Amino acid sequence: MRKRQRMISFVLTVIGLFLAVAFFSPILVLLNNSFKSLKNIYLDVLAFPTAETFITTNYPDAFEKLEFVKSFGNSFMITVCSTGLILVFCSMAAWVLVRYKTKKSKVIFMMYASATLIPFQCVMLPLVRLMDKLHMMNRPGLVLMYLGFGASLSIILFHGFIKNVPVELEEAARLDGCNMVQTFFLVVLPMLKTIMVTVAILNVMWIWNDFLLPQLMINKPGWQTLPLKTFLFFGQFSKKWDLATAGLIMCMLPIILFYIVCQKHIVKGVTEGAVKG
Repeated sequence: MRKRQRMISFVLTVIGLFLAVAFFSPILVLLNNSFKSLKNIYLDVLAFPTAETFITTNYPDAFEKLEFVKSFGNSFMITVCSTGLILVFCSMAAWVLVRYKTKKSKVIFMMYASATLIPFQCVMLPLVRLMDKLHMMNRPGLVLMYLGFGASLSIILFHGFIKNVPVELEEAARLDGCNMVQTFFLVVLPMLKTIMVTVAILNVMWIWNDFLLPQLMINKPGWQTLPLKTFLFFGQFSKKWDLATAGLIMCMLPIILFYIVCQKHIVKGVTEGAVKG
């Protein structure tokens, strides 16, 4: 029995390592080519740069072409504002849906749950037309659209977590004279720290890396995010892979560091929210 368990463990370990290499290899290829010239990339994509071919000029050149500081500021502002609104409004909505159980609240929650099944591409053009008529084809309009698209999954996660929050604490707060708003922000919200971090991580990663929605809403000089700027390296007749690889690494680095710092909260938040049905 022990030999069988060891064999199964060994096989699973080998499979896990193979999958890890398979998923991580594109990033290694990207990083490898960011230190090569365009000529050497075309000669052999997988070859490592030698002492003669190793270059570091791709990064400062890509930094300049991307207008990195301005583009980073645009991405950062849009991501922070969108995520902040999602956290506040979705946590409040989920709390109301959990605590005030009526037929309407159940229907509303099911609508949010069903909305996660609708692909963005199905509603993309009607929404863009609507935002154009409202004269909101700008960064505030983009933030508002992110709030709408991020609400469904966020409310589901908050909904499952809030079921585990003791209602007795809220009743005690009301007896002490707190109104509904004070009860939520002073009593409930501090207890949602774990799931808040989880929801924040998921939305930050999605919004930071999003290309299609900013392409439709704010593809104007001075407003472009980092994913939009990296697209400038890929022209109709030429592709600057040397600068593109360096630019993509620089765009990925902030979100990778953010994920590494906060990753432990993802599983904890989701599992704690799934304890009670």
